[in-house]
Amino acid sequence: MAGTTVAEVMAELAALEDPKARAVNEKHGDDHGVNLGKLRAIAKRLKTQQDLARELWETGDSAARLLALLICRPKAFGQDELDAMLRDARTPKVHDWLVNYVVKKNPYAEELRRAWMSDPDPVVASAGWALTTERVAKKPDGLDLAGLLDVIEAQMKDAPERLQWAMNHCLAQIGIEHAEYRARALDIGERLEVLKDYPTSPGCTSPFAPAWIAEMVRRQHEATPA
Repeated sequence: MAGTTVAEVMAELAALEDPKARAVNEKHGDDHGVNLGKLRAIAKRLKTQQDLARELWETGDSAARLLALLICRPKAFGQDELDAMLRDARTPKVHDWLVNYVVKKNPYAEELRRAWMSDPDPVVASAGWALTTERVAKKPDGLDLAGLLDVIEAQMKDAPERLQWAMNHCLAQIGIEHAEYRARALDIGERLEVLKDYPTSPGCTSPFAPAWIAEMVRRQHEATPA
């Protein structure tokens, strides 16, 4: 599909606009009405096109940006470019896909993680915590897990929503993956009570850290041969 123009893609996205999908998305802070399954189908057809991805991102349109994140080359972005993109991401879904689909696969992920963790913008900081949670699970060597718990204990209760969710995920991941810190992680979660009353659908795991940790540890034990 090389040679596809931005205008052609934007027309296709406009044709997929669904008022019901937009209404659902807007409840979550997103401002587009394109079904994500159909968006992924377009990405599969277009394959990887870095130049087109950059042009789609520059439109500022959320659906176009989500598509851009699916067809880009994650390793082709520079550190400053990704920093600027994150600060301009605006909506939760674009922010999440940028961090999870692009930044995590980029060679500057660690530099960005450290920079974003201490950023005064709580949405930017939440990206730093998301990258830290990834390291807690996959590359914990060199991380100060006790120090992370200190920060979570001191700041999570009063943190803005997106930052609070990111910190809470990190707290749960530490408790799940690192048995030596599990008791402290559980204690912090119980005392702070962040997301304790969050409505959870039947069959889903609660985001309340103590419940989350207990459930995931239980599953780990069930999966381990006796």
